Parts: sequence; C-alpha cells; structure tokens
Amino acid sequence: MLRLAAALFALLLLSPAQATELGWALLRDGGRAVLIRHAMVTGGGDPAGFNIEKCATQQKLSERGKQQARKIGALFAARAAPIDRVLSSRYCRAFDTATIAFEYNEAEKFEPLDLLSKDPAVAAGQNAAVVKEISDFTGDGNLVLVTHLENIMALTGAGAREGEAVIVGVDGEKLRVLGRIIFN
Repeated sequence: MLRLAAALFALLLLSPAQATELGWALLRDGGRAVLIRHAMVTGGGDPAGFNIEKCATQQKLSERGKQQARKIGALFAARAAPIDRVLSSRYCRAFDTATIAFEYNEAEKFEPLDLLSKDPAVAAGQNAAVVKEISDFTGDGNLVLVTHLENIMALTGAGAREGEAVIVGVDGEKLRVLGRIIFN
C-alpha cells in the first residue's frame, strides 16, 4: 500500500508531458484498460428534449473535438499495443469519439458507461458493471472505454480533461489510476 501511495504521489509531481510518456509506456505491452473522457463538445449541456436515441437532441462533438478524436486514434495506432475492444457510452458525443478515434475497431455501446445516474443505487450498479468488465478483460491488446467526467471521477476519484485517457487497474470495487495521456 505504501508503494502504491508513493507511486501515485510521484505521478502527481510529473509534468503533463512526463505523465503522458509514462502512460504510453504502460499501453505498449497491452493488457491494459483505458478510460477516455469524450472529446471536446459544443455548448454546456444537453438541450431540452434530450433523447438517448436521437443525436439531434444531445450535445455534439465540436469540430475541434472531432480533430481531437482523430488525433487520439492516430496516436494510439502509433504508440500503443493494438486495441482489442472499444466500449462506449450510448451518448452520441462519447460514441462519436469512439468511432472516429478507433475507426478500425467496431465500438460497442455499453450502457453502464452512460452519464452517471443521479440515483445512488443505479450509479453504484453502473460502476460495478464497469469494474467487472475491466476485471474480466484478459486480452493481449488494450481495452478502451469512452465515457464521461462524472463516471471517471466516481470510478477513480480523479478527474479528466475532455479527450484525456486514464489508464486504470482494478483495486477492489474501484479503479486506481496507473497513468494518464493528455491529447490537447
């Protein structure tokens, strides 16, 4: 436990560039899980009349967000082990990030990655399903999960910028941060 605390403290002292290089080093060998916050969006929230099935009723990726998603995909292709599987929130901003970034992997919609429920019991179920998915992953490549800030914070206790990747490991019922990659 002391070694884990020391490693996390050291991670906090790293510059964003150093943390990003550490993140890529973790992903080179594969077998890792990566939470990615969706890329940059337009506006400050979903408009009135939100419907999970209709992208026209949701916040969308901005042009900069689409560019950011392409950059994420290109860098993963160049610097990480292959992607075994891509799971995404059903929200269009997350699913679009996943399909643009990882165009050669068919992104799967995974409801537990949807924006975290305000109902504590439902949110706990979402988090448990994500932790189980990561715990069960045994691939040689990496597992990518595209989701939202609230979900990443609930799962790890840490935030993430739009388009940031957080490499995680399972720690009981939560996830611990092993590294980060900043794409901005």
